[in-house]
Amino acid sequence: MRYLPIGELADKARVRPSALRYWEERGLLPRARREGGRRVWPATTVRRVALIKMAQRAGFTLAEITQLLADDTTPSATRQWRDMAARKLPELDRHIAQTRALRQAVADCLECGCMKFDQCVLLDTTDATPTGTTASGA
Repeated sequence: MRYLPIGELADKARVRPSALRYWEERGLLPRARREGGRRVWPATTVRRVALIKMAQRAGFTLAEITQLLADDTTPSATRQWRDMAARKLPELDRHIAQTRALRQAVADCLECGCMKFDQCVLLDTTDATPTGTTASGA
């Protein structure tokens, strides 16, 4: 089995070595072996780090990710993960809707082209809808 020193794992996974040390301390990563006093992890750890990063981007807390990564594969653990994921999906849907509204607002500003931010009707919040676009949909 191939092992990666902390610097190489950090480079491959695009995270800081301090994040790897912290995740190891929190139990998200397995304990690193020591070779010459340096931490090394199995090369397969890159995949686990990718899962941690994906879960973080999805808005899961480190405690939730710890539960997700627990070695428990019993039906109750699987059910717990499904419940966590099902609760997260509506939150992600709201985030997607907000991001789409922001994208549309930026596109509207580009289309307008006035560049008069203190006078632009697109930035007038007096008749704005909760999504950030104007009531006329512009």
